[in-house]
Amino acid sequence: MNRISSVIPSLRRVFSHPAAWLTLSLFVAIVSPVGAQITVTELQSPYSFVNDPIEKNYFITSVNGEAETADNNGFITKLNPNGKLLNLKFIQGGKDDVTLHAPKGMALVEHILYVADLDTLRGFDTTTGKPVLAHTIRSSATGQASLSDVTFDGKGYLYCSDQKANTIYRFDLATQTFSVLVTDRSLAGPSGLAIHPKSGQIIAVSWEKGKISEVSPEGVVTELFSNGFFSNRFQNLRGVDFDRWGNMYVSDFTTGKVWRMSWDKRFQVIAEFLPSPGDLSIDRANNLILVPYELAHAAEMNGLETPTSAKSKQEKRTLADYGFIPPPPKPAPEGPEKK
Repeated sequence: MNRISSVIPSLRRVFSHPAAWLTLSLFVAIVSPVGAQITVTELQSPYSFVNDPIEKNYFITSVNGEAETADNNGFITKLNPNGKLLNLKFIQGGKDDVTLHAPKGMALVEHILYVADLDTLRGFDTTTGKPVLAHTIRSSATGQASLSDVTFDGKGYLYCSDQKANTIYRFDLATQTFSVLVTDRSLAGPSGLAIHPKSGQIIAVSWEKGKISEVSPEGVVTELFSNGFFSNRFQNLRGVDFDRWGNMYVSDFTTGKVWRMSWDKRFQVIAEFLPSPGDLSIDRANNLILVPYELAHAAEMNGLETPTSAKSKQEKRTLADYGFIPPPPKPAPEGPEKK
């Protein structure tokens, strides 16, 4: 059975709404090394979807059961650089010497895939799938940590979010030790994490209150965006990442939307009517967005538009800006008609 297709039955009812297709059409690029759209099926409650910048492969975590249960049946799927399935259960809990309960967020550092798995940060070899690291964290607030995401700062540190304890931990790769970066109730259930590609600050999105916070390497929390009295833009944010131009993307699990925030802090919905979009990420080299759908047991890879500075804020974009139709003809210059 072919596990990769452009359309899957479990998504047909969700995408049957005409507005969904209209919005998604702004989500797809014409030129991409892996095609305009790739859908992966047969996953089991997929949580996170990331790319390997070195080997060019892709990985998807599947919780496969209860998200907080140590049942040792989670698995990680591996795709090749063209988005084709290499191994549905490349890393599988309970097989050989692998322990993997409910894998959630991931981060890649050289040839090691780091995975947040309940209260443990695990590491696996990206070529063989063999386990190379397992560090369990004890939470001072809740007793047992509950990790939801992990990100790498490019400077030797991993950061892990503990949604239940409102905590972000720092893991020193050199010394293989954990420390608490910050515990702050204002984080409101930090779910997804990302490193801002320009400032180096940690960006955390909130599951409980739909807010976006910035955390410095020293642990200082600054609120960037939150719902106001007259505005309830976000509900339960799950994932966050940046493209190569510094635009930020966040996924709202409950509303089924993916938002983009441009460098000038304007928000735009680039996709909606999605079935539970999870911990998304951006393949910056190929300009692709990677989105898992937990309740649909599937994941999608789509091209992103290339931003342009040719249009002002007042001038509306057209489909020509996204590559779908030729640009409209320019008006003829004023002056006497040539004979």
